Amino acid sequence: MPLDKPSEGRLYSSPMHIGLDARLTYYRIGGISTYIRESVKALEALDHDNRYTVFHSRKARETVTTRFRRANLWTPSHHRIERLAWSVELSRFRLDVLHTTDFIPPYWGARRHVITIHDLTFLLFPQYITAETKRYYSDQIRAAVTKADHVLAISEATKTDMIRLLDVAEDKITVQYCGVDSIYRPLPAYQIAAVRRAHNLPNEYVLYVGTIEPRKNIVGLVTAYRELLNRMPDLPPLVLVGKPGWHYEALMKSVHEIGVEDHLIWRENISRDDLPAVYNGALALVLPSHYEGFGLPPLEAMACGTVPIVSNRSSLPEVVGDVGLLVDPDQPSSIAEAIQKALSDTAWRMEMRQRGLLRAAQFTWERTARIALSVYNRVVS
Repeated sequence: MPLDKPSEGRLYSSPMHIGLDARLTYYRIGGISTYIRESVKALEALDHDNRYTVFHSRKARETVTTRFRRANLWTPSHHRIERLAWSVELSRFRLDVLHTTDFIPPYWGARRHVITIHDLTFLLFPQYITAETKRYYSDQIRAAVTKADHVLAISEATKTDMIRLLDVAEDKITVQYCGVDSIYRPLPAYQIAAVRRAHNLPNEYVLYVGTIEPRKNIVGLVTAYRELLNRMPDLPPLVLVGKPGWHYEALMKSVHEIGVEDHLIWRENISRDDLPAVYNGALALVLPSHYEGFGLPPLEAMACGTVPIVSNRSSLPEVVGDVGLLVDPDQPSSIAEAIQKALSDTAWRMEMRQRGLLRAAQFTWERTARIALSVYNRVVS
């Protein structure tokens, strides 16, 4: 199913001063930080009419902007008095629009406020996050959606959750899918082999990419792998690519008890430059999460020609469309059967490869930026 074309909206009569919050990029990589970096880059390429200020942490050496103005702020992300301190710092910038890319806007600081809500994990699955994170978001999210003039949701699933859980009016929400960077593409065999050797990866493997935390259903994935290993002694290894996340120690204890450690390969520090080759080398990408606000790994995998196997929940069916397989994350046997299908049916896998390349091509960061710009114009006009 093709994605809808974004509306440009009515243009504001004079150039706007737009603020973009990029502070989180100092503290985290991936996920929301990817959304911030790619959105800024796409807006720089797209919009030459308006004036932008991109707000960084004062501690950040990295800058996510090449053309827009950079401004450093003292207020850290997720601080208990962030909304007040940030408001004071922003007052001098005289912004027409502030786009808060990480949920929670300041009390004031711009004429209009746009926020992005990536997911509502803290409301739906509080057991999968820390008490501090739950408190930060849960205590402020209703005030955030009330303060915002418009809300961007990165999937229809997140939009539906917002309407159901937060009573946000549907016409106050615009769905803004993420994009996929051009580095994620089919690569020549020699390039794949070079990265495989550099990271000591086998010739064949099943792949997981994402934070190592309970929400991602790592235990369910490894349990499914154990079940499949009983039927297929020559099963390729399971490669886990990602950094430790919430409740990591307890999760790894459960993984160890499953008893397949000799068949698991964990690579914590695969660089962004090497990740496309890791996707290319995989027989399938498996992401059986209990919940995802969007889910970049299956999109990146499809762009590389790799079959995605994902949960039949939240946003993941929206991302993959008719590509790959949907599984029940609560049933390891469902995950195991899908992996077996991907490994044993070469003709089907090749068909999914072509479908996946076409599907991924519909998701671009330029489209993401056009939707944001349309919303900026709308709230100011």
